Amino acid sequence: MKLDRVIAVRNNKTIYRDGDVCVKVFNDDYSKADVLNEALNQARIEETGLNIPKVREVTMVDGKWAIVSDYIKGKTLQQLMDEDAEKKNEYIGLLVDIQLGIHSKECALLNKLKDKMNRKIGMSELDATTRYDLHTRLEGMPKHKKVCHGDLNPSNIIITEDGTPYILDWAHATQGNASADAARTYLLFWLNGDIDGAKKYLDLFCQKSDTAKQYVQKWMPIVAASQSVKGNEKEREFLLSWVNVVDYE
Repeated sequence: MKLDRVIAVRNNKTIYRDGDVCVKVFNDDYSKADVLNEALNQARIEETGLNIPKVREVTMVDGKWAIVSDYIKGKTLQQLMDEDAEKKNEYIGLLVDIQLGIHSKECALLNKLKDKMNRKIGMSELDATTRYDLHTRLEGMPKHKKVCHGDLNPSNIIITEDGTPYILDWAHATQGNASADAARTYLLFWLNGDIDGAKKYLDLFCQKSDTAKQYVQKWMPIVAASQSVKGNEKEREFLLSWVNVVDYE
């Protein structure tokens, strides 16, 4: 493999292009189990029929684990938004449509969203009383079996030249409640500093899915708590500030 063209650099991985494949190389301290789980998630999602890059192989590059997938030529939805601000609402609407397409699928072998969130809340820095309250709230939420991306933001969608959307990064995929997945996307807009985009996204998601906004908002403290165990200090501080918020505008 020729790994001389870097596409993206993340906290714990570097993504390269080599001809018609994309090579995601993880840092040498990255968990082998997490790499294999991500590849397995991606393979399982392929079977749902969603437009995603197909896994070619899982291998090692200079002693580091790597996932080799199809290279998808195009621009991310985030790039398109940045290039044409006037079409931002249209692009957020497209993001919602793609997300609803994801939620229309089921994949029985994926990990369960509630199990993952319970585990993450237990690992958080929150005090025992708050953790108990969050666990109780989570258990009281309706149980669904919809495919949830877990990290859907405009940077994880590539639009090809013919307008076909492809969905990237299935590391956090689970099966569960679509509104929890929407709460995660809403918080990702906030983390990116795009409060206006977050509000527009939530309005469109609730409108297009016929979901009460209050229902998605009930998930936000739970989702924020479960996400607070990863990321940098600034992100953790922001997410934890959502945990005790019950009522939203």
